Amino acid sequence: MVILISGSSHTGKTALAQKLLKKYEFPYLSQDHLKMGLIRSGFSTLTPEDDIDDIIHVLWPITREIIKTCIENKQNLIIEGCYIPFDYKNDFKDDYLKYIKYNCLIFSSKYIKEHYEDIMKHASTIEYRDENDAKYCTKEMLLRENLLNLERCIETNSEYTLIDDRYAVDIEL
Repeated sequence: MVILISGSSHTGKTALAQKLLKKYEFPYLSQDHLKMGLIRSGFSTLTPEDDIDDIIHVLWPITREIIKTCIENKQNLIIEGCYIPFDYKNDFKDDYLKYIKYNCLIFSSKYIKEHYEDIMKHASTIEYRDENDAKYCTKEMLLRENLLNLERCIETNSEYTLIDDRYAVDIEL
């Protein structure tokens, strides 16, 4: 089984991956680690500030083939990151798709407005985020990105978890 966890920044993708690692004992791969490995090694001309679509263009083919390899080898893996395209299903035949569980984490506008301070307080729960994070991750950015992700999930009929009242996220197999 390959579990894909997507969503915008700060929605708890890495925290959920860590939770699922403990629950199912599946290892996980962070697309951010893959991105930074490619950047730091010089194997890519990407930068951390590049447009998300440019990053997806580089990371998704690698991620896609890792998924196929895991399925072919009957291995389990959790992959988390915001670089999983919403139309990911188009890259797999049905005999692969039955081994893939996708979930996009989405904050509702209500949740962001009522819990923005909590979101920022938990930003470094799993990974360190520096003082520039608050400049980047504004309430307006979260509202915009999460609404866009919700629209894309609906358009592509992709599974998502809408976080509306309280943050209680899990994935059942």
